[in-house]
Amino acid sequence: MWNLDPKNNKITMTRGDTPTFKIDLSITDEEGKEAPYIPEASDQIIFCIKKKATDSERWAIIDIPTDTMELRFKQETTKALEFGDYRYEISLNNDNIDYHCTFISAPLELTEELY
Repeated sequence: MWNLDPKNNKITMTRGDTPTFKIDLSITDEEGKEAPYIPEASDQIIFCIKKKATDSERWAIIDIPTDTMELRFKQETTKALEFGDYRYEISLNNDNIDYHCTFISAPLELTEELY
């Protein structure tokens, strides 16, 4: 079981499941006009899980391919984690221009699997 709440971006998923989420980015110009963001070749999109935002230890990191913009969980990503509440963030990084922008920071809840 998994769910992405569109109101607060909270992910709820069963530990060890393998959901895929489509990541849609948009940018807003100075005039307030919104447009889809098209990643550049040097962009890197990263998903990171921590127990608390203030923790220095990252529990999992997943690279999101810029050609598909799909966050794909593998079973081993969450299988060894404890049940409970975590924080995640998705960031856009471009080392060529020394750019780092976190565009989603939200809760993630891991629930028990039955087998």
